[in-house]
Amino acid sequence: MPERSNAGLHRLAVLTSGATFVLLFIGGLVTSTGSGLAVPDWPLSFGQVFPEMTGGVLFEHGHRLAASVVGMLPLVLALWTVVREPRPGVRALALLALFAVILQGVLGGVTVLYKLPLAVSVTHACLAQVFFCLTVTLAIVTGRQWTSPERRLSSSGWPAVPALAAAATAVVFGQIALGALVRHMGAGLAIPDFPLAFGRIIPPLVTPLITVHFAHRVGALLVTAMVVWTITRVLRSHADVPVLRRPALLAACLLALQLSLGALTIWSHRAVVPTTAHLAIGGALLATCLTLSLRSARLLTAPVAQARSVPLREGVLA
Repeated sequence: MPERSNAGLHRLAVLTSGATFVLLFIGGLVTSTGSGLAVPDWPLSFGQVFPEMTGGVLFEHGHRLAASVVGMLPLVLALWTVVREPRPGVRALALLALFAVILQGVLGGVTVLYKLPLAVSVTHACLAQVFFCLTVTLAIVTGRQWTSPERRLSSSGWPAVPALAAAATAVVFGQIALGALVRHMGAGLAIPDFPLAFGRIIPPLVTPLITVHFAHRVGALLVTAMVVWTITRVLRSHADVPVLRRPALLAACLLALQLSLGALTIWSHRAVVPTTAHLAIGGALLATCLTLSLRSARLLTAPVAQARSVPLREGVLA
């Protein structure tokens, strides 16, 4: 592992992850405004590169333009990483991010050409989050804190913080996938009240839309439990470690904001801003849990059991 990080490569990775987060919000605007088929052709828009940007075309074609710009960053990042980065794992990660963004573009085209098929639309939404996580990982592993030697910290208790943070990351991603299903099925207001559901704790699950929507609410409870558990373990055991404390506190803030946005989405009858922000903050929470998982896995080790003293006997090497 190199002693110094490539500062330029790290800045490009941070820029790529930041631009990807903005693109998540812009993509969310497309579905929040119902503009997914405002432009019926692909890759051109009404046979043009720059159609008249009015109505839903502004959101749909604007998303395409932003995706084209952001899509160039992983290409430059991959080339730079392959040429300058000595670690094979990081080079492979950059190439994987490049493959993901190419596949994402193809899925976006298929989504339009086949009139928003549910499976493709949900896959498109989930792959966007996967690509975002790849760029965040690249930003972390190319940073100075990762590449410089660190003192390993002892970790005790069950479950281990890295495993718990990884589990929280997986649960958040599953909830995001379920949220994508809710959005693309049009089930956002299948249950119109909150915190109750049709005035009850458990609503009558009489339609697929109600079932999926209620499953998303149950998933929110599971995410809350996992994230709070992870935050509590970190702050109790490693509150003096800034690289762990900061993402833990950020995750707490994002979780509170995300729950508030989920409620506001229902109360506002899916107003564009809270609905889109709900999607974007979900991605931010996912990236924060991933950051906590990666950093804790690098810094924390299991306590080493004290070796028993073995008496030395003549002629025996210990």
